[in-house]
Amino acid sequence: MTAPSRSHWLALPFISMGVAMIIVDATIVNVAVPTIIRDIHLSVTGAEWLNSIYSLVFAALLISAGRAGDRWGRKRLFLAGTLVFVLSSLLAAIAPNGGLLILARSLQGIGGAMILPSTLSTVNALFTGSSRAIAFAVWGSTIGGFAAVGPLLGGWLTTDVSWRWAFLVNVPIGILIVIGILFFIEETSDPASRPGFDIPGNLLSILGLGGVVFALIESAQYGWWTQERTFSAFGWHWPTMWISIIPFIFIAGIIMLIVFFAVEMARRTAHRTVLMDLGLFRIRSFGFGNLAAFVVSLGEFGLLFVLPLFLQGVLRYSALGTGFVFLALAIGAFIAGGMTPLLSKSLSARNIARLGLFLEAVGLGLLGLMVTVSSTGWGLAPWLFIYGLGVGMASAQLTGVILTDVPIVDSGQASGIQSTARQVGSAFGVAILGTMFLTILANRTTSALSKLHTLPPAAVHGIVSLVKATGGAGIPGLRAYPGSGPIIAAASQAVTDAAKFDAFLAGLFILLGLAATFALPRAVLASSSPKPSEV
Repeated sequence: MTAPSRSHWLALPFISMGVAMIIVDATIVNVAVPTIIRDIHLSVTGAEWLNSIYSLVFAALLISAGRAGDRWGRKRLFLAGTLVFVLSSLLAAIAPNGGLLILARSLQGIGGAMILPSTLSTVNALFTGSSRAIAFAVWGSTIGGFAAVGPLLGGWLTTDVSWRWAFLVNVPIGILIVIGILFFIEETSDPASRPGFDIPGNLLSILGLGGVVFALIESAQYGWWTQERTFSAFGWHWPTMWISIIPFIFIAGIIMLIVFFAVEMARRTAHRTVLMDLGLFRIRSFGFGNLAAFVVSLGEFGLLFVLPLFLQGVLRYSALGTGFVFLALAIGAFIAGGMTPLLSKSLSARNIARLGLFLEAVGLGLLGLMVTVSSTGWGLAPWLFIYGLGVGMASAQLTGVILTDVPIVDSGQASGIQSTARQVGSAFGVAILGTMFLTILANRTTSALSKLHTLPPAAVHGIVSLVKATGGAGIPGLRAYPGSGPIIAAASQAVTDAAKFDAFLAGLFILLGLAATFALPRAVLASSSPKPSEV
């Protein structure tokens, strides 16, 4: 492949817009859910599905979609995914009821799963050497930055316009992306791909990943072992009252993934078409890079779940105000995207990733130290900025490290695998940090209220249940209790303690990801040599 042409650089903004659109949509709806519930009379179960279905479908289809791009064309997949995403966004914007809105969100997940690996594999195919480092920096900082922009945009649209614009905004953006795809993006594919379709591999990967991710996302709602809420879907209800459905779904998902790997190994040995070439994991940069990306995602996305609960429950920030606080993170990520190409002239991609992870850990550690009941958004913003700088550096460079030794013809499935590693890691992070947050919150609140001898045990139980069920967001409602001052103070301190602990725990996960980078080969450089390509 020759050096990237002018058209390749013109393609990069549209690739970034595609990534930004699907990343924002993963977080933009969260702040709009209370308004949606009131507007279209969405049930509690419906609200849960509205929150989880996008991420569930998205994660389950990434590997299959990435492989499809390798075979049938990455530009073609990007275009089809954008059209699916835009049309489903339009459907969501005009949905008159919860059922249609949830269907539209699942279709958005399908479109997003087509877009993400196709954009990453296209960058990997179109750019080489130092140009690839710059392109990866743009791609990575877009993910880190726009993950934080989503709550701000969602809060503003929901507060000042309408929650329907949280979906409708994708239509004009999608039209611009389609124009860019048609005029500026070249088609790349693997024409030598073995004929045939790995039907069992696709089914097993989708069901296995779907089961694992569903269990991780919904464990907080239904309980890991003891049933906290009855599961229901499409009129069917989980029949057992004493044990949760979650462990059964999780174990079933794990079993399907084990069978999936066995099937893929057997098909590869028989020289048949495979969905996932397990030989890719023999590439040291790919195997250990995915491990690092998985562990890092545990910390990165868990924080995005926990910190808004603290900001809104204790500091009384609105959804829009919370979004403005997270803007510091986004600014840091975008600045890192501009700095990374300069750093790549003197540092390897591995060392830039390490620097980014170090900054993430420092930002989280300082954030944990500064989280108090009297904190302010301005007081937390500098540490979120440092954390954002780290996210922008690490996301881009880990992506480059993972794909640097992967043949271009396999970049679609490799992109899907690394994106899946990040998505499953983020689901684990939300589950682990979310569980720890709620556990500490309930224990600290119970302990503090038990010392208030004016409260009977029944009242303590009711207050703890309210605080835990809302993640602290229901603290303002405690004013209805007589002598509410000490009660609110106790609950606020419990939320603060839980958020502080989770910030430190997220930082520990980042440090474990940093440790994993020491297993990466020294030869991984930002200006790695170009691979042969079919483009």
